This record gives sequence, structure tokens and C-alpha cells, in this order.
Amino acid sequence: MKASDPSTNGDGRAPNASGRAIVVHPVLRNETDGALRPPESCLDEAVGLALAIELDVVHAECVRVNRPQPSTLLGSGTVEHLAQIVEEAEASLVIMDHALSPVQQRNLEKGLKAKVIDRTGLILEIFGARARTREGMLQVELAALTYQKSRLVRSWTHLERQRGGFGFLGGPGESQLEIDRRLIGDRIIKIKKELDEVRRTRGLHRKARAKVPYPVVALVGYTNAGKSTLFNRLANADVFAKDLLFATLDPTMRQVTLPSGRKVILSDTVGFISDLPHGLVAAFRATLEEVDAADIILHVRDISHIDTDAQKADVHEVMRDMGIDPDEDERVIEVLNKIDALDGESRDAVLAQTSRNPRAVAVSALTGGGIDDLDLLLDQRMNAHRQVVDLSVKLDDGAALAWLYAKGEVLDRRDDEEQAHLHVAIDPADLARYEKRFAQG
Repeated sequence: MKASDPSTNGDGRAPNASGRAIVVHPVLRNETDGALRPPESCLDEAVGLALAIELDVVHAECVRVNRPQPSTLLGSGTVEHLAQIVEEAEASLVIMDHALSPVQQRNLEKGLKAKVIDRTGLILEIFGARARTREGMLQVELAALTYQKSRLVRSWTHLERQRGGFGFLGGPGESQLEIDRRLIGDRIIKIKKELDEVRRTRGLHRKARAKVPYPVVALVGYTNAGKSTLFNRLANADVFAKDLLFATLDPTMRQVTLPSGRKVILSDTVGFISDLPHGLVAAFRATLEEVDAADIILHVRDISHIDTDAQKADVHEVMRDMGIDPDEDERVIEVLNKIDALDGESRDAVLAQTSRNPRAVAVSALTGGGIDDLDLLLDQRMNAHRQVVDLSVKLDDGAALAWLYAKGEVLDRRDDEEQAHLHVAIDPADLARYEKRFAQG
């Protein structure tokens, strides 16, 4: 099985040739039984990952593996076949869309006479290119060092370091070859301590928000599902949103006012992906904690994608690893995005599906279609647990009146000579804060 050789980034641009690469998706017999994705779709995604860091993908191919070899994963005939392609295409990098052991990686490099990285190494390289905040950089470095620790060997002498990052694409370089596991272990311990401090700080920030308090709405979903575009649409923000896998890495937050006037904090997060290494999920726990602590979780799906059901399953798996059951947790709302990319019949079917599901809404983040329905649903969910109470406030107590108008929804008001009598819809937690702060005798 072969895919057409991509020569552009999908938008007409030629990739910035930081390296000529071939992408190989091994199709293992025991992994295809019951698989939700066809091999060609997995290959396309792997090519997308390579293009996300502007590699020049000159060949992409699925190869069948009937009996995985401990030494190379692939059979000897397949290795010879790929070695010929590497030579003819003058490729310097081979991306194996599968996990490789250090031994398999070294042996493939010898057999193919090119640098070889596996799926984990490629994802880490993308994360390294995307991280902007100190927290994101620490998380990437922790995952990269843990991955790299078992791969400190001296067998890559035929390769030159041509770029920065973590060395997965350019070879380890002389300096890295001199780093022993003890030094890497010391650095890992230090990073973990720094990340613990990040988590403590984020916990303090959450407590500070609870005192404001603004509920948190977190966006999660498969990478490239349109989370950042939806974030920009809801928040009128200008977050980096592009048709690239893992376009967003560091969490971004904005304050958003819903149609009812209620304020919420909107949080965009890193996208999930199939076969994301558990170690990588653990390294990004500080980012994902924002999801676990959210009041509402918007699971953004690319409903137009051929693998939308498989992508949904992958996101659900990661959420369950975080202790969130997407089927049972009432906080989770499914946002079926990109309905503008569907034909009329398919779009009608999706709209009919969401009309029967109170925890789903169909939108186009790109055109704005369905956004009003999403805003209304958020308002309804935010107000679902409010209680309606009657409160009397002295007319000269402007602070108390202003607080109630800001935190609750004043449904009715009647004033006499001394007091304002209010009929207010308010969260129980806010009511308790009001009574504690503005207790009147």
C-alpha cells in the first residue's frame, strides 16, 4: 500500500526542507483486528505530523508486518526495500509510525543508512517546536529526557547535528553523547520539582479564581479538531489557529461573557492523538489538570473527518486515564465542529442527532454557524444549579447591590423607602459568599 507522495503542506506551500524524509506506517496483523482506522488514514496522519514541523516528505508508504522482528520490527526484505527508497530519494530521515525499542531504532539506522525516529520521537519534536511558556518547555524536556535516557548510544557517528531541539531529527551530537544517564537522571529530578511548583502555583490560581469566582470551560479534543478556532470565535481572541497537528500546546485562557451576562473563563488545551505515549500524558499532567478542574468540558470533534469516531474513542480513552468518564460526567458537552464541511444530507443528519442529545451541539467555528446555540447551552448548563431566593438589601448598601447584580441574575426588584427587595437566581456557593460578606442585621 502506498500513499501519493506529498509535495506541499496542503495549502500550496512547499515545505521548508529541514530534511528529506520518508514516512512508514507498519501494519501489524495483531493490531489491525478490530481497528477503527484504516492503515491509509494512519499513514496520512503520520504525514501530517511530519509536515507540522515542515519536513519535506518525499515518500509515504504502509508496509505489512506479519511477524514483528525483535531486532528491526520489519522483515529483512522490507528493510532492503526501504533502504533502496532512502537511497533513491536521497532521504536523510525515516519516520516509523510505531513505537521502536532502542535496539530496533539502532538496527534500522544501520540497515537504512539514515536517521530513524519513531512516533514518540516525532511527537516530542513537534511539542518541542510548539512550546512557548516555561511550563510547556519543562513538560517537553521531561518527556524528551525520559524517552532519550535509554537511547544514549554512540552508533550515530555517520549523522550530523543540523538543527536544535532534542536531537531526535539531527542525531544526538557530540555533546549529548557525553551526557551519561546519571546526569540525565539528575535533570529529570530537578524538572519534576519545578513542575510540582508549577502545579502548586496553578492550584493557587484556581483557588483565586474560585474566590472571584468565574466558572472554567475547558476545550478538549483530537488535535486539529478546531479547538483554537472555536476558542477564538467564543473569546474574540487571536490564538494561533492553523490547519496543523498540534498547533496549540500551551494552555491559553480568556474571560468570556455569555449572552446572559455571566462571565466564564475559557481554556484551550493541547490536542490529543492516537497512541499518545502514557509517559507523555503524565508529563503534561499540569496542563491537563485544568481540564479535570473545569466546570464544563467541551469535547470538540471534527465531525467531517473520516476517522471522527476513532478520534472520539481516543479522546475518551485519555479522559478516562484522567479519571473523567465522558459518558457519565455531566460536565462533558460534545461540540460537533466543521459542519460547514459536510454535504447537505450529512449536515441534516448531524443536526438531527444533536437535537435529540441535550449534551451535544453542532457548530462551525470557522463560519460561526451554531455558535449562538452553543452559547445558549453554556448559559443553561451554568444556570442549571442556581437557586432562586428573595433578598432584601439596604438601598444605601451599593456594594452589596452591585455584587448581587454581578454574581447573580436579578429576576425582579421592588424598592421601598429603606430597602431593595430582590428576586435573584444565584449559585449556592455565591449565596454563601454573599451572606458571609454582606451579612446584614
